[in-house]
Amino acid sequence: MTQVGAAEAGQGGASHRDSGPGTWRAGIRRMIRIASRPGPWQRGPVLAALALLLALVMVLHAEIPDWGWNLGSLVETFLPWLGLLIPVLLAGALRRRSASAMVALVLPAVVWLHLFGEVLNDKSRPGGFLTVASENVDAGNPDPAGTARDLTASGADVLALVELTPKAAGTYEKGLAKAYPYHTLQGTVGLWSKLPLSDTRPIDIIDYGPLAATRPADKKMASDRALRTTVATDHGPLTVYVAHLGSVRVNPEAGFWTFSRDIGVQVLGQAVAADPSKRVVLLGDLNGTMGDRAFAGLTAQMQSAQDVAGNGFGFTWPASFPVVRTDQILVRGMQPDSSWVLPANGSDHRPVEARISW
Repeated sequence: MTQVGAAEAGQGGASHRDSGPGTWRAGIRRMIRIASRPGPWQRGPVLAALALLLALVMVLHAEIPDWGWNLGSLVETFLPWLGLLIPVLLAGALRRRSASAMVALVLPAVVWLHLFGEVLNDKSRPGGFLTVASENVDAGNPDPAGTARDLTASGADVLALVELTPKAAGTYEKGLAKAYPYHTLQGTVGLWSKLPLSDTRPIDIIDYGPLAATRPADKKMASDRALRTTVATDHGPLTVYVAHLGSVRVNPEAGFWTFSRDIGVQVLGQAVAADPSKRVVLLGDLNGTMGDRAFAGLTAQMQSAQDVAGNGFGFTWPASFPVVRTDQILVRGMQPDSSWVLPANGSDHRPVEARISW
């Protein structure tokens, strides 16, 4: 009896000690800490600011100056990929439990959908009586014969190939001869057709501008990266341009270097503008996306088959995991009915194809 009473007394004493002044002070300190924590609307101000900045960059991308690094063109080239920053910022907002950041993220999400939501829709329609295709077949392609077989299986009526080396050109001529009885090869670009060709000529897209006119003929670079020809179809003549514009580079010193490409864009823009043909199609690797301001001279005259009749962004490079569409089918005076990207076939670019009509 005495031991039980002592135990009970001990427990009572412990209970009394737990409710002493020190416990109350600890509880008060806890309550102060909880009350002093920022609420959900005060958390994540940096995340909220980044979300608003992202929205501004997408909305005002056309106002971003090029300066000396072609920054504006670089942003426009990869503009769709800025959308990936939205889920990254959202993950941060959820981790911080920031209501302000989550609300701010609504703005870039709406802007991205406004800019690219329509791209995700399938805009193709039945019809089209002529199929055109284009591919940069890659100078280092290890199996040009296999690429030629895959391209033949595509069923294209008109097929443009660029980056043809002298060694590989013969392989393509042999591999495509049966399906395409007509073809023209101008330097590193060529066109194969099931329909007759005429009025073929090369286009100089390298030596261009005031200084080019004063350069001696023996000093000019080979004009071997673009051509113009006419395809005879049952619905009338079709003018076809094939081009492989100059490469672009990204490096710390020059930024987004596009000098030679931009010269070619000017040449093609002027050539298409001066061309009296009712129907014109431009095929090839333009080393740029049609959202890049550098192509305004072309896009003001021609439509992208992928934009009008495609499904998705139609990325083509690199073939293993495409992130940009540099291979283009542009048209004037005709209706693209469908546009798509073909599977990889050995090149570092994927081929593009479209059905057109007029």
